Amino acid sequence: MPHAAMPDRDPFRISADEINYLIYAYFKDSGFSHSAFVLRAESKLERSTFYGKSVPRGELVELLAKALLYSEVEAHWKGNNMSLSCTNKFGLLEPHVCSYDPQLPPPPPPVSQRIPLASVQPQAHAHGFASASSDPSLKRKASGMSSSEDNPPEKKTRTDGTRDGGVDVRSTSSVEPRPSASRASSSAPDHANTGSDLATVKSNGTSALLDPGEHPDSPVRLLRGHKAEVFVCAWNPVNHSALASGSKDSLVHIWNVPGPDADGNVPTSIDPPIVCAYAAKGDDRDLTSITWSPDGTLVAVGCYDCILRIYDAQGKGYLVQQQQEKGPIFSVRFSPSGRWLLSASLDGSACLWDVKEKRLHEQYHLHKDCCLDVDWLSDSQFVTSGSDGVINIMRVDSSKPVKQLVGHEHEVNQVKCNPSRTRIASCSDDMTGRIWNIEDVDSSRAVDDHPLVLSGHTGPVSHIAWAPITVSGEHDLVATSSFDGTSRLWDSVTGTCLCTFHDHKSNVYALAFSPDGRHFATGGADGWLYIYDVVAKQKRWSWYAGASQPSIFEIVWQQSGNLNRIAMAMERRTVGVVDLTRIPELQ
Repeated sequence: MPHAAMPDRDPFRISADEINYLIYAYFKDSGFSHSAFVLRAESKLERSTFYGKSVPRGELVELLAKALLYSEVEAHWKGNNMSLSCTNKFGLLEPHVCSYDPQLPPPPPPVSQRIPLASVQPQAHAHGFASASSDPSLKRKASGMSSSEDNPPEKKTRTDGTRDGGVDVRSTSSVEPRPSASRASSSAPDHANTGSDLATVKSNGTSALLDPGEHPDSPVRLLRGHKAEVFVCAWNPVNHSALASGSKDSLVHIWNVPGPDADGNVPTSIDPPIVCAYAAKGDDRDLTSITWSPDGTLVAVGCYDCILRIYDAQGKGYLVQQQQEKGPIFSVRFSPSGRWLLSASLDGSACLWDVKEKRLHEQYHLHKDCCLDVDWLSDSQFVTSGSDGVINIMRVDSSKPVKQLVGHEHEVNQVKCNPSRTRIASCSDDMTGRIWNIEDVDSSRAVDDHPLVLSGHTGPVSHIAWAPITVSGEHDLVATSSFDGTSRLWDSVTGTCLCTFHDHKSNVYALAFSPDGRHFATGGADGWLYIYDVVAKQKRWSWYAGASQPSIFEIVWQQSGNLNRIAMAMERRTVGVVDLTRIPELQ
């Protein structure tokens, strides 16, 4: 008698579209925007039914971790001494071979030899029977699974041009976020958009540990209102109480953060923030940059959805327009007069926008790959940097570069002009910074093509900044920070590294000088904010964001009158404001 056809009961169906989309989500979360763009185009993901589906952060790593768990069960199912006392870890790329250390204590009996918990009578514990929960190997698995659920494995997306896949598989039975947990979906409570919820932080000498809501005299306040990781923030240059911040869900908040009154009292609550209109929709919503116009009336935002947004100070849309060629916008910058706005795009172009006329004035096709950063030399000249390693000096009225600066061997993450606009500082994934002399760019004499190379970092250099004020008779100073976990001070004339700071334990994401040039601050994936004295070359103060979603993505420094404070864009869905006048070590 012929057998009846059996239905297809295969419980596993894995399609190429699913795998591609998981990798695409991993690329995006890790900051590999160009790789994500290429994968989406070549695999035609937009035609897939999965495109647009929400993928939790760390999903690919979570699935790989579960695969390792299965591999462990598969390798250790026999429950003998060799498997239960195995000291070798499991990895994704290496086959597992059990290794038994006879010096270790004898392992517990195999699970099959234990009395089931349901059959153990109350008095059984007096006779030495152990329940499943007391077995070390089972505890390890249970705690690992719990840890994974409470603190999902995370990756990092950088908004200013650097990249890092910050994922660490720490054991054979669990995936834990490393202390330097990167950008992540927050497991913190989802705070409603109240805006008036300020958490304060306890300060302990030169370090401060997160302790929300109990210390009203703390120098640190956390502004809650965002529902996703906060990537960018910027102080208004004219209205010093206005602070703009932007998060992964593309929402821009404008906060009114008053300083202390005449008696030095700080308000215990603030009004809810203004939530700007025209938020991005779809999968590509990460905000990459935010900047105010010089007169403080407009705020511009760069976003992954290829649309330039300019808002007025009340959060109303002033200009919302898509670029001619699609590609995430990595950087936006107003010209010194505020007449123009530059945007840098993934498609390799820089767009010049006429702010008053609310239109695209010119699109400059400059780089073979991504255009990562822009800065202004004057209202008629600007510079761009790209992933092709090239820096372009441009005029507003010309589509061709006045000068190309070539020397970097990898992507140029940032390009910054010194206060006198005579030199350019750049930093790159080639682990160097460079100082370019452009004083003769407007003359008939040739621009020096031999930059001063700042060598010493052992990882990609993500940030570079000029000291805004130089002591009379001294050389201009430059600071750099890197994914090697260090920050450095340099003499920009001799190229000498004046000091290296090793305090961070992971990638440094943010760097800023104080406007008076006395201090500079760094923030990183490890959740630490450090403030250093430029002259003494010493750490003066530090603060820790806590172990859960700790990353500090951006730092902006404000000094005006009796105001001296730092704003921080933070992974924990908050904006941190540090009142530096309340820190004795900085006075």
